[in-house]
Amino acid sequence: MTPELLGIFEKLSPKRSSRFGLWAFVCDNVRMISSQRQHLILSRLRTRGAVRITALSKELGVSAMTIRRDIAELADKGLLKRVHGGAVTTSTLLSEPLFSVKSQMDIGLKDAIAQEAIKYVAPGDVIAIGGGTTAYVFAQHLLESQQSSGITILTNSIPVAELVQALESKDVEVIVTGGVITRSNSLVGPIADKVVASLRVNTVFLGTHSVSIPRGFLMPNSLEAATDMAMMDIADRTIVLTDHTKWSCTSLSLFARFDQVDTVITDDGLDPDSAAKTKDLVKELVLAHQSETIEESEQTHG
Repeated sequence: MTPELLGIFEKLSPKRSSRFGLWAFVCDNVRMISSQRQHLILSRLRTRGAVRITALSKELGVSAMTIRRDIAELADKGLLKRVHGGAVTTSTLLSEPLFSVKSQMDIGLKDAIAQEAIKYVAPGDVIAIGGGTTAYVFAQHLLESQQSSGITILTNSIPVAELVQALESKDVEVIVTGGVITRSNSLVGPIADKVVASLRVNTVFLGTHSVSIPRGFLMPNSLEAATDMAMMDIADRTIVLTDHTKWSCTSLSLFARFDQVDTVITDDGLDPDSAAKTKDLVKELVLAHQSETIEESEQTHG
């Protein structure tokens, strides 16, 4: 420790003039700073429902490794749940993170799932796309592909509708359900359900908040669950898009049993036991593989 720094610490804490006392002072303040960071992380979780390591690292001016340690300590205390690239609140039965937060999490997994999902669309199809960020990423990839030629999309997702509206080509038609807006920027409720019931689609692509074996697929919002069920009722085929982390989540409202779903597309991060049990319950399980480029990008971005 330099004489200048020693002098500063002595002024800040005159009663701790010994080197041992100064070291204890430094350690106390490191612990205080750590506790403040963790308090802020929990505060962000309460307002947003989820946080991302890269965003916290930038906001707090510390390394991603430091944020990971803070999140690990909070997870050990049961105060949050760790997910790939960040953390989510443990109070997820009745609430869900904002769309803007969720869209920045597990990006590589969603890209891999979307690449598999677009194989289930043919030019000229009439499809439905539900709410949530995984369905949104699917829509992004679909609209960039040749399969989107001449398709019609029914959606209750405002972000998906905006994607189609922003297209330079008007070869894709979009029908928006209307309804009440949720935290995930989805339109739900009786108005949405009535519009959906008047139509018919080849395939519906839905996300899910959690996967429960052997129950099925669940959402925290009962109105959103009801609208998802309405979409399934008008579809010839139902496909659920979800990453492997959803098998460790829980939620309130069941919108589909396994035997009501034709295909589940997830990533190859799903543990073998859950994969085997799911395969026994659903008609088709597809495990999308993350490319090395995607995996490296995820690690780079926290």
